[in-house]
Amino acid sequence: MSSNDEELFFGADDEPVKDEVDMASVEDAAASDKVSAEGAAEEAPKTAEDEDEDEDAEDTAGGNDTTSELEARYMNLYAEYDNYRRRTQKEKENLYADAIASVTKEFLTLIDNLDRAMDGAKKSDENSLEKVIQGMELVGRQAQDTLKKIGVEEIPAERGTKFDPNLHDAMMHVDDEDLGEQEIAMVFAKGYKYKDRVIRHAQVQVAN
Repeated sequence: MSSNDEELFFGADDEPVKDEVDMASVEDAAASDKVSAEGAAEEAPKTAEDEDEDEDAEDTAGGNDTTSELEARYMNLYAEYDNYRRRTQKEKENLYADAIASVTKEFLTLIDNLDRAMDGAKKSDENSLEKVIQGMELVGRQAQDTLKKIGVEEIPAERGTKFDPNLHDAMMHVDDEDLGEQEIAMVFAKGYKYKDRVIRHAQVQVAN
């Protein structure tokens, strides 16, 4: 038997077996397989499911940023609108107050003269009655002038004027041979307008 030949032993079944196992070679082979497996796992391409999960994560992060931006813009717009609403409301209140003050100021002198006329009427006698009437007429003319000064005009409604439902309010009808159809026979209360806006319709009696 040659010195290079492995020494064999025969057991009871006459089967040859090796004398000993090279444990170092086995361990080296196992370590090499482990390294190869880890490298293959790192280099393995991502599956469609993995890519979807990555995209979902990116979309979630991007969605949160977009939502925060929209919320910030909404809050800014809401704050601007609220400031605008408060400012315009305040301006309207000031305009209304200024208008009331301006109109009242124009009528103060008229009220003063009316008070004086009333005091004079209380102290009057038969001889001064004519002066009282003249004083009341003066106050009436002053009232008309004050209305014109603030832009308020009397609606034409003299006897014989054609009835206009946009300007006049027919309180009653009457037959009158001296007047044409739908003409004003009598004025119960004068009407007034500001530019094209009717403040009060003239209350009239309409003929025929």
